Amino acid sequence: MQVKQWTVQIYISEDDGDERTLARAVLSARGTRWHESVGVARRNPDDRPVPEIGDELAAGRALMDLADKLIIEAAEDVAQIGGPAKE
Repeated sequence: MQVKQWTVQIYISEDDGDERTLARAVLSARGTRWHESVGVARRNPDDRPVPEIGDELAAGRALMDLADKLIIEAAEDVAQIGGPAKE
């Protein structure tokens, strides 16, 4: 069995007012092109600042977008191949 390793790095940044959190998810896998997605979370100015919540929301949204992109790319690859394998 061949084992492959894919790595996702998530970079999180907040604006100066702590009202917006941006997460960038970058997927790298040897031998393939890398993928990148972004997720954003915004805090209502009336809410208490809890940075962990913004981090979680932004990272989750970035990962959901990354998953969507991978599924779309796989579907496009299947469509290009065009049908079942022939022996």
